[in-house]
Amino acid sequence: MENFNFHLPTKILFGKNKVNELGQEIKQYGSRVLLAYGGGSVKKTGLYDQVVEQLRNNDLFFVELSGIQPNPRITSVREGIRLCREHNLDFVLPIGGGSVIDAAKAIAAGVNYEGDAWDFPMQKAKVTNPLPLGTVLTLAATGSEMNGNAVITNEETQEKRGMGSDLLRPVFSVLDPTYTFTVNRYHTAAGTVDIMSHIFENYFAPGEGTFLQDSIAESILKTCIKYGPVALEEPENYEARANLLWAGSLALNGLTLTGKSMGDWATHGIEHEVSAIYDLTHGAGLAIIHPVWMRYVLDEKTAPKFAQMARNVWNINEADDMTAAEKGIEAVRNFFNSLDMPASLSDVDIPGDHFEEMAKKACIFGKIGSFKRLDVDDVVEILKRAL
Repeated sequence: MENFNFHLPTKILFGKNKVNELGQEIKQYGSRVLLAYGGGSVKKTGLYDQVVEQLRNNDLFFVELSGIQPNPRITSVREGIRLCREHNLDFVLPIGGGSVIDAAKAIAAGVNYEGDAWDFPMQKAKVTNPLPLGTVLTLAATGSEMNGNAVITNEETQEKRGMGSDLLRPVFSVLDPTYTFTVNRYHTAAGTVDIMSHIFENYFAPGEGTFLQDSIAESILKTCIKYGPVALEEPENYEARANLLWAGSLALNGLTLTGKSMGDWATHGIEHEVSAIYDLTHGAGLAIIHPVWMRYVLDEKTAPKFAQMARNVWNINEADDMTAAEKGIEAVRNFFNSLDMPASLSDVDIPGDHFEEMAKKACIFGKIGSFKRLDVDDVVEILKRAL
């Protein structure tokens, strides 16, 4: 296990009616709020009214930014920055899923930055003085409520890029499982895949002596396997929704990466290029790409780790590592299929027209992946196998 520093400043307010503590939490950091949300589902569920009541009862001035889309656009980020500057806002509050929270992080980063916010995903600038932000989460998926990462899409260049800084970790996040009751079957399944994929990215990574971290990761995977199907069939099952919600936060708050130098993240890099062009739901894209990546990188060197997952997560009792690994990867694919997630790009009507372009953009900063390094040709081959 390598040396590491681990600091997790996000305060979690977990459970029913925790939104009632929202106003007092915000007042510790600011008094003029950008309220950001997506397409209006938060109004249909009544969450918007609860949040606004908290803001008004605590004499908090607020300006709204609505219409943030899945795969959040840089245009929404720029508009949010404009509103913050125009109204002298000092706190950002996204209510919604990972896309809304990601946009809010980019807004928070850009308000006090003189250049364009797209500089952050393009690695032309570092986050130095962001506005504080808190979140009210409505979807178990990205883990953005408890980390400093964000993924933003530039629709003009058809690029989807990640950015990140510990300075962008939310100061608090409200996690009420009842807010996820209305998430439909498709997005519940996609969210479950997203959580599992985050675990895969840090699980299949270089590092020795990380038994504890791997055991935590395996437990989160088993939580998704147990409760994902329950949430699909019983959308108002509090136990299932609560376990998935907390699993999403723990999967990507840095805990499972401690003691390792880096995660892999090749699959996410590849999927980002697919959804940048075709606007595919992120979890659905990961359901397609991740098992293909697993098979592509499987060899004598990587087989022991895949076999470890197969035995500890899927209860596959094979003594031979390669055999166990192959059956474990098959189990991942079968589980994604059981959630009615797509298994190929053809399933979601994505042709092979842009594979070279996608691969080059995925490798724009060089080879990707740490479990096994991949170049442009490797990415093209993975996309072909995913077709």
